Amino acid sequence: MYGLVGGEANSVQPGKRMLSSMTPTIVEKEGKLLLVVGSPGGSTIPTTVFQVIINVLDFGMNIGQAVDAGRIHHQWLPDWISYEKNAIDSTTLAKLHYMGHVLKERNAIGSINAIMILPGGKKAGGADKRGNNSSCGY
Repeated sequence: MYGLVGGEANSVQPGKRMLSSMTPTIVEKEGKLLLVVGSPGGSTIPTTVFQVIINVLDFGMNIGQAVDAGRIHHQWLPDWISYEKNAIDSTTLAKLHYMGHVLKERNAIGSINAIMILPGGKKAGGADKRGNNSSCGY
């Protein structure tokens, strides 16, 4: 379904567990809970979760911005870069194409649900607009 290239180790057989990319993730900062992040999406799950985490940690986004940001995905085989519309600017797309990358625009990549712990202990929910998601708190 996702274009994954499998081998004998991942073949369907009785008594074996299915191949999975599940990546529920807990991120701590200085020993305290900062983020809880997860997504459906088959082989795109690890890159989806990773991009939300770096959006918060490296780019200083709040959880809503991090979840809403455009995404890209590459899984080695098949050898192409998938990207959401407006996730990559036209100059970067041209440079990637010039370098020989195959680029494929696609619809949503992942559907994150996330919780971020704010200073003072308040919690913020990130519900991905790409899916039927919502967040609430108490």
